Amino acid sequence: QVQLVESGGGLVQAGGSLRLSCAASGSIFRISDMRWYHQAPGKQRELVAAITGDGTTNYADSVKGRFTISRDNAKNTVYLQMNSLKPEDTAVYYCNAEIRIRATYRYATYWGQGTQVTVSS
Repeated sequence: QVQLVESGGGLVQAGGSLRLSCAASGSIFRISDMRWYHQAPGKQRELVAAITGDGTTNYADSVKGRFTISRDNAKNTVYLQMNSLKPEDTAVYYCNAEIRIRATYRYATYWGQGTQVTVSS
């Protein structure tokens, strides 16, 4: 019923930038919180950044001042602008959203399939 599709990952040198996008589609009534997580090999998935429906943002300490999360509600899309990338940012990045489907009264959590970000030193 609902799909989240990420794009924008790739290989970049340290100090470079990437912009990730995550578009939600399907029978969507409303989207509340949207988030980006990352998972490095052998490590747990960690929250990178979050944005509420009214635009309030929150960031992991490791990315503050370098990453910016934003959203376009008309397009049901969340973005992650990543600047000053470091090798330790290398991971699979997943988007996540709390979505209310049409004709229902509760929100459920949906995940994208992930996009690889590799930062070379």
